[in-house]
Amino acid sequence: MKLKQGDKAPDFRLKNTTGKFRSLKDYKGKILVLYFYPKDDTPGCTKEACSLRDSYMKLKKMGIEVAGVSPDSGESHRKFTEKFSLPFELFVDSEKAVAKKYGVWGKKKFMGREYTGVIRTTFIIENGKIRNIIEDVDTGNHAEQILGILGYKNNAY
Repeated sequence: MKLKQGDKAPDFRLKNTTGKFRSLKDYKGKILVLYFYPKDDTPGCTKEACSLRDSYMKLKKMGIEVAGVSPDSGESHRKFTEKFSLPFELFVDSEKAVAKKYGVWGKKKFMGREYTGVIRTTFIIENGKIRNIIEDVDTGNHAEQILGILGYKNNAY
């Protein structure tokens, strides 16, 4: 079943970069931008993370928290976080259980080759419900894309 706007967001319990477990409940009262990405330190994933990093203070000021999820290891996340000075949490989903709950683990095509992996998708979650889903992620301008969807256009934030 594919998740849609207004659905209850599936709960999760994942380790962050420092090894601490976090769940959806930890973001109660905030807007959570939960973004799923394929792999640390690859061109598109780096652009996306850096876009979110560069606008992190704007997002935070709006009461928005950011967290990334990929199947990479905690060590990979730690290196990626340090290399690009990422101020937000990255979660380890090595079993792909959360990606599957959110419907973002599936068939993909790249250069004519078909394989299974994380389908880059962002969920904006508020009060435990999915407020928006971004499937056509603009990796280089993802923060601006999120702010626009939330109604903060033309630097009105």
